[in-house]
Amino acid sequence: MDVPYRQIRAAYTDTTVRVYQAYRPEIAVPAVEAQRFVPPFKRERMTWIKPSFLWMMYRCGYATKPGQEHVLAVDIARDGFEWALAHACLSHFDADVHADHDAWARRLRESPVRIQWDPERDFAFNALPYRSVQIGLAGEAVRRYVDEWTVAITDVTEDARAVHAAVRAGDLERAAALLPPERPYPLPSGLADAIAASREAV
Repeated sequence: MDVPYRQIRAAYTDTTVRVYQAYRPEIAVPAVEAQRFVPPFKRERMTWIKPSFLWMMYRCGYATKPGQEHVLAVDIARDGFEWALAHACLSHFDADVHADHDAWARRLRESPVRIQWDPERDFAFNALPYRSVQIGLAGEAVRRYVDEWTVAITDVTEDARAVHAAVRAGDLERAAALLPPERPYPLPSGLADAIAASREAV
């Protein structure tokens, strides 16, 4: 099956969409207990959310990298997720999206959200020929994420380890069966162009 070059794929319901983050236990454990991000989580820093489980595995090395030992699945309100996309700016200038470099730079300064399209990864972290989205939240977006959008926080570290064990055993069929059921996210009209998503993904 052909996958559009830039497509948001996620596990979602009618009201929520699941994104992933990885943290050290000092941040992850209190977040799960409180069902919201609490100190030592720092609102002042940009925080990156990823709808793709496999891209999160690539980023955290299946929860083995220092400071990323706990993988969190964060279910957030879909209207919040779409607010973030509507208020986002691409991390890099794209002539197909921005009138000119100055227009992009102005948007970058004003926007509380960054969009980055990175190669999706397979189980061995090889780059695939299509992209996965990362969404960077800062300022107002972080406040909304923590105080308004978050519906549930689940520690899925054991799921990450189970996938990793299947991969190391060479059982990719089992590894695939353990992945969360991600599907193309239906972007509302206008959002696809704003974040440079492939039109086929609308």
